[in-house]
Amino acid sequence: MTPYRYGGFWKRSFAYLVDKIILFFICLLFLVVGLSALSSGFNGLEPGKIIGRFSLIYYLTTHLLGMLYFTYFHGISGQTPGKMLLGLQVIQSSGEKMTLGLAFLRWVGSIFSGLILYLGFLWIIFDRKKQGWHDKIAETLVICRYEEPLFSEEEQKMP
Repeated sequence: MTPYRYGGFWKRSFAYLVDKIILFFICLLFLVVGLSALSSGFNGLEPGKIIGRFSLIYYLTTHLLGMLYFTYFHGISGQTPGKMLLGLQVIQSSGEKMTLGLAFLRWVGSIFSGLILYLGFLWIIFDRKKQGWHDKIAETLVICRYEEPLFSEEEQKMP
């Protein structure tokens, strides 16, 4: 019997949603700052070129930010704020803590998980260890973490 209780599809999905909401507000801040910089000037430049360049820079910046967010949190503690909120943690299949390199590999694997109709993420539903393709690529597990037992020892002894 395994000592881990694996994080299921819905719990992981809600944790991811929390993380994406956090990233949305950070990216929104970048958008507001960028748009205010655009409105401050650039006289003499063609508006279409300015908007095109801004859109490309914004797109690349937000994707880089997402990569840094997931790589940092998974690599340092194995938990993003969403996973912390829902009591989940990413660990290596061997039981060891995550590393930044492995967290980056897992992030790259998540791109592949989403490429074909998100089948790599849906795989979590059917897998015995609740691993998506990105988990299999990086050899990681998402487990449920509970710092305290659900019942105290006295409550467990009561009939």
